[in-house]
Amino acid sequence: MDQKTARELMRRLRQDADRVCERFGLRYTALEAERGNVKRRYGICYADGTIKIRLRHAASGRPLKYSSLVNTLCHELAHLRHFNHGPQFRGFYQELLNWARAEGIYRPRIAGAVAPEARRAQNPDRLVEQRASPRQLSLF
Repeated sequence: MDQKTARELMRRLRQDADRVCERFGLRYTALEAERGNVKRRYGICYADGTIKIRLRHAASGRPLKYSSLVNTLCHELAHLRHFNHGPQFRGFYQELLNWARAEGIYRPRIAGAVAPEARRAQNPDRLVEQRASPRQLSLF
């Protein structure tokens, strides 16, 4: 990944992090890209409020999908309130993701799922939305 792409991803993540923090009364000290050689985690939150997010796929080096980055961002932001992985953390993390989804910040794409607009285009007379069968979230 080139420097320009990394800078743009971080700019966008900071902008979205600021929106989440404003809504939930959170405060981080710094939001940084994780070192390129880190392969075992997607992000980390330090006790001083510094958050680091891995931007690239461990094997290919390509940028991770933005939805994956936002998911990691919400996970790390939730640690600002609950510095553990207990039930309160998990509930708050889910609350952050749900809000980010409703705001259009977090837009996960499920592998194999067809968007409602595409289904309507395929059959415009059918207004009832079909549900895709559950599939694994595609991270890369």
